[in-house]
Amino acid sequence: MARTICIANQKGGVGKTTTSVNLASSLAELGRRVLIVDMDPQGNASSGLGVKRYDNQENNIYQVLIGEKSLKDVAQSTNTQSLCIASANPDLVGAEIELVDMPHREYRLRQAIESVSNEFDYVLIDCPPSLGLLTVNSLCAADSFMVPLQCEYYALEGLSQLLNTCGLIKKSLNPALRIEGIVLTMFDTRNNLSHQVVAEIQSHFGDKVFKSIIPRNVRLSEAPSHGQSILDYDSKSIGARKYRELAEELDQRVYGSAQEESAPAENPITPQEAPKAEGEMTLKEEGSSLTQPQSSQESPVEGEAHV
Repeated sequence: MARTICIANQKGGVGKTTTSVNLASSLAELGRRVLIVDMDPQGNASSGLGVKRYDNQENNIYQVLIGEKSLKDVAQSTNTQSLCIASANPDLVGAEIELVDMPHREYRLRQAIESVSNEFDYVLIDCPPSLGLLTVNSLCAADSFMVPLQCEYYALEGLSQLLNTCGLIKKSLNPALRIEGIVLTMFDTRNNLSHQVVAEIQSHFGDKVFKSIIPRNVRLSEAPSHGQSILDYDSKSIGARKYRELAEELDQRVYGSAQEESAPAENPITPQEAPKAEGEMTLKEEGSSLTQPQSSQESPVEGEAHV
């Protein structure tokens, strides 16, 4: 069975697609069978792997969601061995409207992935920068979600909202949903704020934060314009090295501790951790630092969802 991981953050420009493409390529390099599901109407994950959006008008994830095609029909191989992608195209913009009246609309993607889960080790879902029905479908289909977080102050504001949304989905739609981890991206060693954000997130979430921190790197920005992952474009760059480290860290979490995963009491954020994370993540509008609120009111994530 594949581990299905939703890469989500409703804030745009934090590195979701870059992480999806390069993490998938790095996992494939480790010998894992990987499928990327591009759920973003912009189709950047598709173009980032050399798949032109308009070349797949009849074979893309939109046809899967509305029931015209199976995921196996639309998945196509890439230039990277063991890596496949179900591409997106602009028709996905209208998918949310069409899905409204469909039965089991939140589970359309989940049902599609279940039909191919035995053929892959990982399914990575690249989400759009929103919390709409496409993202809800992605979270309902996932075993866990990964949050790319830009090392800047505004990125922290969206994290709390995302965790609350995931908590609601866990409570009502996908009880098995859990957090895989937080990936810190666009880290600038020259910027004091980047160091502050890293310290804050690590203190709040502990080992839920991946040790591999993705730096700002020109080669990472250039690779998509050539339709290549960073491993193919410049395998010796710092960006390629960090994504390889991230892939190894993730693979160790997923397949390196099978006994821990089979334990029924496993929970990625324990009840003791959640209040701290949710309480200290409150942001003060006037300042530039995180503050701890006096109120002890529970949120869906810490009290009801335990994401």
